[in-house]
Formats: sequence, structure tokens, C-alpha cells
Amino acid sequence: MCTLQKRNNLFILTLTGSDQHRLNPTLIATIRSLLSEVKSQSTPGTALITVAEGNFFSNGFDLAWASSQSNGSPSEAVNLLRHMVKLFKPLVADLISLPMPTIAAVTGHAAAAGLLLAMSHDYVMMRRDRGVLYMSEVDLGMTLPDYFTVVMREKVAKAEVRRDVLLRGVKIKADEAVVKGLVDSAYDSAEMTVAGAVKLGEELIKRKWDGEVYGEIRKALYPEMCNVLGLTAKSVVKARL
Repeated sequence: MCTLQKRNNLFILTLTGSDQHRLNPTLIATIRSLLSEVKSQSTPGTALITVAEGNFFSNGFDLAWASSQSNGSPSEAVNLLRHMVKLFKPLVADLISLPMPTIAAVTGHAAAAGLLLAMSHDYVMMRRDRGVLYMSEVDLGMTLPDYFTVVMREKVAKAEVRRDVLLRGVKIKADEAVVKGLVDSAYDSAEMTVAGAVKLGEELIKRKWDGEVYGEIRKALYPEMCNVLGLTAKSVVKARL
């Protein structure tokens, strides 16, 4: 379901297998395990790139899994969906607290929890020839988990963009996403998107930042998000004074 490669000081986490990369307990656990491995190997001047094979970056929670495991009970399917929401929250916390820069190379559609997965990275690059960003909950008829709302509020600067994404369910392509401040840059193909992410990653690792310091600054940047995710920022001084 996932692979992890290390190219010099760049970690590349790739979602493989299923084209839609639906987030179910198995995939969530696998991503978290690989992020733990990345964290354990962190050194000054490392960075993470997350990418996915196929037409989707991620199409959100695995509603088909919830239905198949519910024995035909709609209420049990809802309980299983809530279970996935609960499991996904610490994955977001893992990314927000990871001691290195993080880059999402969105080479396909990113919807619902899949969009949140991308936006939990420091940088988001997106291909313009295929794929949209889409928060589908308003169309599906479900409210957003508290941490979804907080991530969008702290990551998306413009209120009108948050309104369009969350209250109108607008599907946004790459160039428009750049203008709206949802992604950092757009590319003409999947290969160019990944290449752009690698180029940025190589620029960042040259700075050889201390990972603990980087992670603590990131947490301090998003206080409301960290409060909801159960993260606490702390003061770290490693400079030679």
C-alpha cells in the first residue's frame, strides 16, 4: 500500500496499489509506521516528499470498507467511518510534528481526507493536466471533524476560499489552486510535479536545519491546530551563543 525510499537525504513516501488510495485503518496504520521510520532516521538536512501512483493522490476515507464491514447496518457503517476519522487524526499530528520539511506532490485528485492529507504538509505541488482538490462533505451530507476545520482555517488564509472549499464543495484545478493559495505551484504532468517536489526538497535539505527546531517552529505557527491535535510546542535553543 505504501513504499518508502531514501535518496540521499530525501525520504519519498509513495502510496501504491489501489488507484484511489482510500484511507482505511490498514493504510492509515501503514503511513504512520513509515512516518515513524522517517522520524527515527531524521538528521539535520532531511525532508519528506509524499506522492501517489495512479489517478488519485487520495480519495478520502474508505466508505466502501466501512460498508463492507458493517454487516448491512447503516449505523455500524457510520461508527466505522467515525473510527477512521479517529485513526486519521494522529496521522495528521505525525505530519505536523515531523522534524523536517514536508512536501506533498499531488499528481491526481485529492478529495476530503485526501485533501487534508496533502494540506498537512508544509508545501503542496500539483499537476495541472489532471486532478482536482475537493472537500466533498457538504455534498455527501456529513459535517467536518474538528481537526479538518482547524487545519483548513489555519492553512488557508482567505475566508472566501475556505467558504468555497467547505461550504460550496467547489472542485479546484491546479492553476486556480495556486491563485487561491491552496497549493504552492502547478506543473504540466505527474513527472514534472514530482521533479518539482524533488527540486524543492533538495533546496531545503541544503539548509541543514535542525529537525527538532524546525518541527517546534512549525507547531508554534499553528497553535489552534496543535491544541486540537494534542500537540504542545516547546522552546528549543541549540544555537551557539
